[in-house]
Amino acid sequence: MKQLERIILSGILLTLALAAQAAPGFLVDADWLAEHIDDDKLVVLEVRYHPHRYYTIGHIPGAVQVQRFKDLGDNQANPLMRFPSREAFQATLRRWGVNDDSTLVLYDDSRTALTSRLYFLLELYGYDMARVKILDGGTIEWSAFEEMSREPANPEPGTVTLKPANPALYVEWTDVYDDVVSRRDPNVVLLDARPHDMYTGEVIKHSVMGGHIPGAVNVVSLDGTDGQSQKWLSDAELATLYKDIPRDRTFYVYCHDGFRMSLAYLQLKSLGVKDVRLYNGGWSHWGNRLSLPTVMGEQPYDEAYAL
Repeated sequence: MKQLERIILSGILLTLALAAQAAPGFLVDADWLAEHIDDDKLVVLEVRYHPHRYYTIGHIPGAVQVQRFKDLGDNQANPLMRFPSREAFQATLRRWGVNDDSTLVLYDDSRTALTSRLYFLLELYGYDMARVKILDGGTIEWSAFEEMSREPANPEPGTVTLKPANPALYVEWTDVYDDVVSRRDPNVVLLDARPHDMYTGEVIKHSVMGGHIPGAVNVVSLDGTDGQSQKWLSDAELATLYKDIPRDRTFYVYCHDGFRMSLAYLQLKSLGVKDVRLYNGGWSHWGNRLSLPTVMGEQPYDEAYAL
């Protein structure tokens, strides 16, 4: 009887351990996609770092091309990667054949950073996120088991209807300046998701100024993924990456062009953080406004702003 109890207990512990290691519900693998790829309501969307590879290297059969800058930003704004308007994004989704009841599978070749931007925009404008999946491992995950296609998709126009942008999901530069730089609100964490050498100012890209916004802490969101497999790390490894960040606060997150901050958004939400908001425009906005303050170096504040 005791041996049976030990076997049952071992099974329970194994089940709990596997559950603890389970990927977030929005991540799927190639097996899942292969099983569902012929579903009538499935729309597969590819976001390549270099968009020409949709045609030259190929894509998942039936996948619609997403051009990461033109389709996922405001083409008339400065910088370009401010969020597109509801009307513009809705028109783009309809062009991709998306309806209100479509199941969307998003994938990229950039460790899910690019798909995270698309995922965030869908959530920002009220799409049913239970219908949105991300292919963990992206092009590597699929091409390891299945063939790619060079035939471009030609979907029938969709009829999706989006909602106004949810104001609880984003902030503007004035919010960052007021809540973090000026008032030092202890309930707000400003998170810089860029590479560390861009945070310190050692490398200056995408802006005329280097460094970071005063008060920002740095967690490199791409460090939450595996560079070879392109897959997400486990929840335990993600928790270690964000171990120095209190999770009961409101997060304002930015990067340089809107992709890495969207990945950080998904990582924080998967770790149970309730209130995460993205800076509309990010460092490409702040770092190109010469009147706005910046800090160089390892610390959130320099001598001028530490007082």
